[in-house]
Amino acid sequence: MNPSFHIQNLHFTPSMPMFITGIVALILVAALCVTALRRSSRPKITGLLEGIRFLITLIVVLMLWEPEWRTVIHPEDEPKIAVLWDASGSTSTEDALVPEAMDPDAPVISRKEWIEKALDEKYWKPLEADNKTTVFTESFSAIPEDAEADQKAVSGSDLNSPLEKVLEQHDNLRAVVMISDGDWNLGAPPVSGAQKLLINKVPLFTIPVGSQKRLPDLDLINVTAPTYGIIGENVQIPFTVRSSLDRDVNTVARLRDTKTGQERTKSIRIPAGKEYHDSILWRLESEGSSTLELSIPFVDGELVAKNNMREFIISGKKENLKVLVIESTPRWEYRFIRNALSRDPGVDVDCLLFHPQLGNGDGPDYIQRFPEKLEDLQKYDVVFLGDVGVGNGQLTKEQADLLKGLVENQASGIVFIPGSNGYQESLLKTPLGDLIPVILDKDRPKGISESTASPLALTGEGRGSLLTMLGNSEDENEQIWRDLPGFYWSAAVLKAKGGADVLATHANRRNQYGRIPLLVTKTAGTGKVLFLGHDSAWRWRRGVEDLYHYRFWGQVARWMSYQRNMAAGERVRLYYTPDRPNPGDYVTLNANAFDQYGAPLKDGSVYIDIQSPDGKTNRITLNESKGSWGAYSGRFRVTLPGEWKLTAGIAGTDAKPVVTNLIAQGQELEKTGQPARPEVLAEMAKIANGQMLTPDQIPEIASIIDALPQRTPLETRVPLWAQLTTMIILIVLMSIFWVGRKLNGTF
Repeated sequence: MNPSFHIQNLHFTPSMPMFITGIVALILVAALCVTALRRSSRPKITGLLEGIRFLITLIVVLMLWEPEWRTVIHPEDEPKIAVLWDASGSTSTEDALVPEAMDPDAPVISRKEWIEKALDEKYWKPLEADNKTTVFTESFSAIPEDAEADQKAVSGSDLNSPLEKVLEQHDNLRAVVMISDGDWNLGAPPVSGAQKLLINKVPLFTIPVGSQKRLPDLDLINVTAPTYGIIGENVQIPFTVRSSLDRDVNTVARLRDTKTGQERTKSIRIPAGKEYHDSILWRLESEGSSTLELSIPFVDGELVAKNNMREFIISGKKENLKVLVIESTPRWEYRFIRNALSRDPGVDVDCLLFHPQLGNGDGPDYIQRFPEKLEDLQKYDVVFLGDVGVGNGQLTKEQADLLKGLVENQASGIVFIPGSNGYQESLLKTPLGDLIPVILDKDRPKGISESTASPLALTGEGRGSLLTMLGNSEDENEQIWRDLPGFYWSAAVLKAKGGADVLATHANRRNQYGRIPLLVTKTAGTGKVLFLGHDSAWRWRRGVEDLYHYRFWGQVARWMSYQRNMAAGERVRLYYTPDRPNPGDYVTLNANAFDQYGAPLKDGSVYIDIQSPDGKTNRITLNESKGSWGAYSGRFRVTLPGEWKLTAGIAGTDAKPVVTNLIAQGQELEKTGQPARPEVLAEMAKIANGQMLTPDQIPEIASIIDALPQRTPLETRVPLWAQLTTMIILIVLMSIFWVGRKLNGTF
């Protein structure tokens, strides 16, 4: 049996071997001290030093006996029982079953009404019968009545904070009771507060309220519209509807301009109990901001109406894109792309033609050489790269590297359109090879010829892409693609690279990887890449002239330059992702800065002034990316819904800053109709050494808590052997001892 002894608050608990070793060590050191004192010619100084030696040994032995300073705190006030009840917005859901013991005549009420019944003092008064226990109730996560709309949107349920708060504000808690639906969306995980209750030996009893089954409802949960669109062009508005109905619903999605009343509708079929993803087209007719409202009708059997509509802001703007087309021979595809872009009033096109016999092309819209200076190259929003390679009087490896940097660092787009000469195969050995979103068959660099016309087949992703939207509606668009003329030549593609999006495949060919991808997109750094694996898009003009051909390439140019033209000034270009963040999201900011001559900024810093919807302004400095492209990046967190004002400028210069507005969608955290989450409350109660009670046990709550053992006094223990002060004292005493021995002439 191990010895244990104490001196008032000081307790020692050594093991038996350590206790005996300590006693023996003290006896031996005491004998050594006496012997040294007898032999010394300076008994006073020697006696002092030997006393220090023995004191050091005594401290070491005592520390090996694990001394602890124990303090017992007896609560002065009476025990308390805290009843915390959920007042968040989700408690307005009407799905709470009322036990017969509470009210047999009201089978289903709202969660809020159920909690009010459960707080009736007749259930809690018995706990105060002995006048030695106090019961108090507190609500949490309530939304203030005078709260603004923005504040309501970010209000939610926090199950952790009320537990921490009640521990801080009240001593001698006997138990905590939490009545909630368990749905939390703010603060730290609830288990954190439950762990603190466990440490303080306060049991937690949880009472779940509400049904675990979602109410019958159609919820328009997401609308991901772009921040701007081009006047006169279609904009695609994707949306998501979640159904908890037990049947399929045929309904209509209605998109309306709240100011002009202009609207567009689309028939949709929402499957039972699933999420439905779709999009609707909208044509912007005027410049400036418009507030659009997307809604679906309230249907029979649905119990929640307010989540069937969402509003958002989109801007219409004019645009002048700068496009560079590089080609080796004037094939038909090149000629018609050049014509399409030249006749587009929103596009300014330059062409570089490496003709093998006639030399570089000349005439209107032509340039004679590749832009060698960064300030000349960075102005291009999109580069079309035809049947062009490295060497043979075409591109150089250095120029290929510049094109890659333009895409990755300046948010430009690049379009690969290979041809039957097979020149693009040489690009695979250059930095541009990393950008090509497909893996090409190196054994067939000149591609595959067809004896009959083969069409493209849209994939599921392609049917929903703005790039392939040639009609004014989705149904019309599918019919158009089925009727488009086919191609007689295609690139020898094996498969798409990882992370690429396949929009269309070869309709008649497949290999060991599946259907051969011929229309593929991918992001690269801050820019975008598109690969078209055939050279016959010009045939789409048959019977309709320029209608589909011009529309396709115009949409390609605008889609690829979307990020780059979010906010562009004379010396700063600013773009960000995501376009429409929700409160709580982090927004990545990218900027390109230029010097007074238009070249990428080399020396300087870029700042962003961020003004939140409540008027507060914060400045951040962006980090410069590696390289010489004047690229800068940073991020910030959106905390409020509404309009955020971003001002980007170059520090220390008189350059005019660029200003843009970022719209954070006010998606409400608290929603009615969501299922209750009793599993969260069960885990909290288990961690805090408590119990989750069923609603039927409300009448028994007093007897359950009364059965708890009385809390023992709180005891604190301070291990003296593990304190820094102890180590410092030993070091000081040992230093005094050894210095004293040297001064005393003892070695």
